[in-house]
Amino acid sequence: MLSLGSVAFAQTKESYAFVERDSTLYLDLYRPDNPRADKACVVSLFGGGFFKGTRDGRLQRQIATLLTERGFSVACIDYRLGLKDTARLATFSGITGRLDMFQYCIDIAVEDCAAAVDWLCRHATELDIDTSKIVLTGSSAGAIAVLQMDWCRANGLQLAAALPKAWKPAAVVPYAGAIMSHGSPTWRTPPAPTLLMHGTEDKIVAYSTYPPILTYALYGAKRVFKQMQKQGYPCWIVRFEGIGHEVASWLPGSVDFFCGFVNQALSGRITTLDATMKDSKLMPSKWSKMTLKDLYGQ
Repeated sequence: MLSLGSVAFAQTKESYAFVERDSTLYLDLYRPDNPRADKACVVSLFGGGFFKGTRDGRLQRQIATLLTERGFSVACIDYRLGLKDTARLATFSGITGRLDMFQYCIDIAVEDCAAAVDWLCRHATELDIDTSKIVLTGSSAGAIAVLQMDWCRANGLQLAAALPKAWKPAAVVPYAGAIMSHGSPTWRTPPAPTLLMHGTEDKIVAYSTYPPILTYALYGAKRVFKQMQKQGYPCWIVRFEGIGHEVASWLPGSVDFFCGFVNQALSGRITTLDATMKDSKLMPSKWSKMTLKDLYGQ
C-alpha cells in the first residue's frame, strides 16, 4: 500500500494509489480522531463538468473536515476527466455530440469510482472500514458518477463490474446529479437508499431531463425520483425552488441533513421524503442562469 504522507488536522490524511489507467489514480483518505462505532466511510467525488476539478480541492477538503468531525472516514477520489483534453472540448457541439461525449465521460468516471470502492473493500481491515457502510456522494459531475454507478450496479452492467460481488452502497447522496439512459431509467434490482438534492432552475445538470425531446437523455433528480417511486423504491428528494446549480456545492451547508439521512439508512430505516427546501444561506448566483453552453464556453 503506497502512502504519500500524513497531515494532522481534526483528522489524519493519507493518500493511496488505487488503480492504474493512463496515469495513476489516487484517493485521499481522511480518518477521524473519534471514529464512529459503525466504521462508516463516505466516498466523495468532486465536480467540474468532467474537464476540471481535483480530489483535494477546497470543497473536497471542507467536506472531509465536516464529515470527519462527525466520525466518518472520508475518501476523496480521483477519476478521469473525459473533457480535460481541450481539443476534445472544442468539438463538443450539437445535441448528439454532447450526449455522446457525456456518455463517455460518465462511463470512465463510473469505472474509476468502482475501482476506488473495490480498493477500499480489499483494504478495509487495515483501514478500519466496514464495507457494508460505504456511502457515495458527489457534486455535479461527481454526483452524476455516483448515481450512475449505483444504477449500473443495480442493473448488472459491465461498467460496475469492478465492484465486489453482492456489494451495495449503504446510501447514495448526489448533489445535482443525473442518470444517462436510453429512455427513463429503471432498476432491475433495488438501488441503494438515495437522497437527491437538486435546484429546480438548474440548467447545467437539468432538474428534469436534458434534452427534453429525445429518449436518449440525461435524467435529473425530478425524473429519477419519479421513476424510483414508480418502481416502489424508497427515496428522498429535496427540491431547492428557484435555485440553479448552486446546490452542487451545498453539502457543507446541509451536512446535518446529510448525516440524518445517512444515519437512517445505516440503521436500516428506509423512508420516502419529497421536500422543498429554502435556505437563507443558499441564494441565487451566476450559477442560476448558467447553461451548458456557458459552462463550456460555446
